[in-house]
Amino acid sequence: MEFRRGFTRRYPPLKILTEEEVEEIHRATLQILWSTGVHIEHERALSLFEQHGCKVDHEDMRVRMPPALVEQCLRQAPSSFPAPARDPKKSLMLGGNNLALAVAPGHKTVDSTTWEPREATRKENYDAVRVLDALPTVHFFSPYTPYFGFQGVPSCMAMPESLAARIRCSSKFQCVGFSNDSEMFAIEMAKAVGIEILGTCAWAPPLALYRDAVESTFRIVEAGFCLRVVGGQVMGGTSPASIAGAIVNNNAEVIAGLVLAQLIRPGTRVLVKDFTAPMNMSSGAPAFGGIEIALHNTATSQLFQWYGVPLDHTTAYPNSKLPDYQSATEKAFRVMSAGISGGNTMLFHGSVHGELTHHPIQAILDDDMAGMVGRFMEGVEVSTESLATDLIEKVGPVPGHFMNAAHTRKWWKQEQFVPKTSDRLTYPEWQTSGKKTCIDYARERMDDLVATHKPMPLTPSQEDAIERVLEEARTYYLKKGLITDDEMREYRDSMKSPNYPFE
Repeated sequence: MEFRRGFTRRYPPLKILTEEEVEEIHRATLQILWSTGVHIEHERALSLFEQHGCKVDHEDMRVRMPPALVEQCLRQAPSSFPAPARDPKKSLMLGGNNLALAVAPGHKTVDSTTWEPREATRKENYDAVRVLDALPTVHFFSPYTPYFGFQGVPSCMAMPESLAARIRCSSKFQCVGFSNDSEMFAIEMAKAVGIEILGTCAWAPPLALYRDAVESTFRIVEAGFCLRVVGGQVMGGTSPASIAGAIVNNNAEVIAGLVLAQLIRPGTRVLVKDFTAPMNMSSGAPAFGGIEIALHNTATSQLFQWYGVPLDHTTAYPNSKLPDYQSATEKAFRVMSAGISGGNTMLFHGSVHGELTHHPIQAILDDDMAGMVGRFMEGVEVSTESLATDLIEKVGPVPGHFMNAAHTRKWWKQEQFVPKTSDRLTYPEWQTSGKKTCIDYARERMDDLVATHKPMPLTPSQEDAIERVLEEARTYYLKKGLITDDEMREYRDSMKSPNYPFE
């Protein structure tokens, strides 16, 4: 299977709300934005909202948005937009009937025999990026992917180092986050290499936007890049426990972020994210594997199709701790619901447990699941050739068969998705060939990809530019006191390998 620019759904999306319910949720959202308002800790943003007719309490940092302004900004946001990759053949169109899948990152890697978490090495980080670049259903990269950092790197440098690794080892489209002004260096890298990036504005539910998120929004939008607006609520904790109430809460947040982007620069390309999970009422932790997430996402998909704004579904984090039946069921419901309900993007590949762990073996297993969903989205072709009535008449009843027909040789390849890690052997074949599991096959594929996949290289001048920006970031954070002298010495030591930056 070669890289495809996302999957295209060829039939109407699943709808679980009536038109009246969609409008009721929209009216409730407008009410929250006008009556309750949102908390925004950024004076420049407050002044911008005030200039456009919002009620602004500067002391309380509360913004109340008139419904007419909200609806005007929703109309200004494009219903779909290009996401150019470093390799033009891997560029995407976000929105419409398309679903593009990205990487679900983790804080750490895991031991692939015990599945115990541990910090990744620099080589493991770079090798994992190469594997993800090779997988055809990884359509783009998410922030701090695959890991939140790796050995020897100070925490404030985690995002710049992560983006550098992804640019060096992948030619796919890149999304970036923000932390300690890291978006400044992401913008510099993107411009130096001549690529576009998808920036991030992340809310602090309920209904609060802190200064660093707003500053990131201004920088990304003013640089001319597209923006992803993320909620992040937990139902029953930072949003209502009811699905409808949580939709209204999330809606108010991400639409307020969209409004800010349109006020900064009308027509800004915006991808909103429904990042929602129910609370595990036994522990207070997010229940990432809950079926309620699929319901929330499916209803929100319907709402944002009505708005005409692209939607990113909740990251497919499982609650399982290893690649097992639980993990597969939790992920399958989520990615399938995204495919058939009209979700436009989803972070999917590689998460082993929540946001805590990621591994290439899991990403390879997820590549097969994604391929199945992509095939399902294509639907059933009904044509004179596919109906095959002439062939059926020619073959007739038993003892006739279709195995030697040219039609069979052509159509089985078009109709069947053949996974690379699933066991399709007969039982005797399985017994005599080592009794391999899907994890065994995934491990073999990982080793092969690490050894053989060659990403599209940077030019020498592009590599020099990446290293220059990294050095600027190191100097910046050292002067700000976010890197100690001891940490910098350890960091410099970690870069002395003859194979730097790859190990």
